[in-house]
Amino acid sequence: MKKILVLLCVGLWFTACKDEAKTTTEPTVYENDKTAKQNDGLKTFSGQFVYYADAAVLQTPSSIYGIVINDKMHELNDKAKPFKKEATDYVTVQVRGVLIPKTKGEEGWPFKIDVKEIESVKAYQAKANEVIKLGNNEAN
Repeated sequence: MKKILVLLCVGLWFTACKDEAKTTTEPTVYENDKTAKQNDGLKTFSGQFVYYADAAVLQTPSSIYGIVINDKMHELNDKAKPFKKEATDYVTVQVRGVLIPKTKGEEGWPFKIDVKEIESVKAYQAKANEVIKLGNNEAN
């Protein structure tokens, strides 16, 4: 009986211990406990971006989206140009925007993104077996 009582006390002692609270700076909280970026209605998208022949596409790990062609998309393309060797090369981007479903009768991807903010643009690191080149390959 004494052993059970000792084990019970030791068990309660271990479970009653609390970790010290870490001191971190909390982000500013706005209405509904959301930060300013969460409260603006925009979503963040990361993936490979390409713009070629009046078609802009963002390929994420889970889906492919069309990009609304506007001034912000052209700004994104201008930022992507230094990272491209050819016009059809992908560039890794992170953007924030509004997801718009395709209207009935419209061609294209089921959803498109209206880009509102450009967070990052960097070179796409393709694996060697991923790259497919189209066109004339002249053998010497």
